[in-house]
Amino acid sequence: MAYLAMAIALLLALVLIGVLAMQAWRLTDNSAMEKAWTWLQAQAPASVEAFDPAMVEGLPDAARRYFRYTIAPGTPLHIVSVIRMTGEIGLGSKETPGYRPMRARQLLAPPHGFIWHLERAGAGLMQMSGSDGMAEGRSWTRFWLNGTLPVARAGGDDNHLRASFGRAVAEAAFWVPAALLPQHGVRWEETGEPNLVRAIITHGSLEQAIEIAVAENGQPRWVQIQRWSNANPEKEWRLQPFGGYLDDFQNFEGFTLPTQVEAGNHFGTEAYFPFFRARVEEVRFSVS
Repeated sequence: MAYLAMAIALLLALVLIGVLAMQAWRLTDNSAMEKAWTWLQAQAPASVEAFDPAMVEGLPDAARRYFRYTIAPGTPLHIVSVIRMTGEIGLGSKETPGYRPMRARQLLAPPHGFIWHLERAGAGLMQMSGSDGMAEGRSWTRFWLNGTLPVARAGGDDNHLRASFGRAVAEAAFWVPAALLPQHGVRWEETGEPNLVRAIITHGSLEQAIEIAVAENGQPRWVQIQRWSNANPEKEWRLQPFGGYLDDFQNFEGFTLPTQVEAGNHFGTEAYFPFFRARVEEVRFSVS
């Protein structure tokens, strides 16, 4: 009996050590995320100029309409936003999407990066939390089950960084249109279609083109990029379409932005799976 008691005590001690180690690991993740959050917020200039439609006079017609719809004259041109959202994320496939309710906040500071902080997804014993982000030339994916078990970890390499940069600049077209103004070095091109325009964003060695479909009144209808991704059956890193549809536009401090967004891999093809379906509750803009 004494040996059994010792064995049980040893097992319990090992379990406790394991739990404490996981909690320390999770705290390290949280600390790294908060440090990156602070760095990205610091990329917001202390003062910004106001939007003048003359700033976009030399751009393609669809680009001019896009800016004049999304930014009201006189609006301070903030380039860092904080978005609170609810919605659903699909943890499965197109055939069995496995949608789970989610709540998240996001810091978007293109082209420097972003942090999508998943506060909660799912319910009960299957709750997930964690973050996906890019800051200071690094990117990561770190998600936990019930705050205890790591269930998704990636990043720390050039492939992941390139994919993360694609997301950062694509979502700029959703929620930070001022970051796409030509004064930030963004190049705009005609596409040959009157209501489709292309923007090209560079940041160091990274480059990403975005295509924006624009209605006659300038409202962006959808955004698409050729994203560097391994979200395919072969798990092979390659360029493939990624994009999303935008709807239910509302005014936030002079910016007219979508509050209903769905997005996913293989956009515009039969394989399109909108694994991200968000409803925006709030958009705020940061200054240093």
